[in-house]
Amino acid sequence: MNLINKHLDKNNLHHAYLIEGKREEIFPLVIKFMKEIGVETIGNPDFSHMIYDNLNIEDARNLKSKSLEKGFSSGLSKKIYIISANNLLLEAQNTLLKMFEEPIENTHFFLIIPEVDVLLKTLVSRFYLIKTKISLESELKEVEKFISMAIKDRILFIKELLTDEEDEEENAIVSTNTPKSKALKFLNALEFVLHNKMSKTVFDIYSDVDFFEQIFKAREFLRQPGSSSKSLMEAVALSVPVF
Repeated sequence: MNLINKHLDKNNLHHAYLIEGKREEIFPLVIKFMKEIGVETIGNPDFSHMIYDNLNIEDARNLKSKSLEKGFSSGLSKKIYIISANNLLLEAQNTLLKMFEEPIENTHFFLIIPEVDVLLKTLVSRFYLIKTKISLESELKEVEKFISMAIKDRILFIKELLTDEEDEEENAIVSTNTPKSKALKFLNALEFVLHNKMSKTVFDIYSDVDFFEQIFKAREFLRQPGSSSKSLMEAVALSVPVF
């Protein structure tokens, strides 16, 4: 039994599911489930799949307006919305709060997002939450190499890790493997490794706060539209001590 079937009841669907994981892994499972319950995913005006890098307030308003429209199919046919996003901006989350609080008859939402932690706790509470284990194995190996590098080598590493900013802008809507998402995964792995290192090594308390704070700030700014992944990651590279 796959992850989706384990959590979804064909006879009693929740009105809103929040699924944490990679879109390329989760989306096919949701589509398979749709077919199992008889929902057409091609040529069906009551089925929608929307992909965003940063879902903004206008996107949220459009989704809210669309969800309130009467379905095209007759009877008790279901309206299905699958939303894949790297991030939801704060204003968008506030717009969606009431929509997900009050179920709409025969309307079901599936929100797929890499990290639940980017969402307001009040918004998360409106969903049936399904968390998947996101492997950072490859990132952890890269982080171990990264923290032992000299600063100049770290800068070169960052350049190779991230694609050009132009590519990022061009592919932002269709890809969940953008430079920003790669940077966020790397920062998560970096923070994990550094916490483990800190438990074994004693550093000056002020420098401890400095580089962890830099990682925190970089993560927050990466989630904002228009931010430069390269500049933010280079700032982290400069702040983390060489181990």
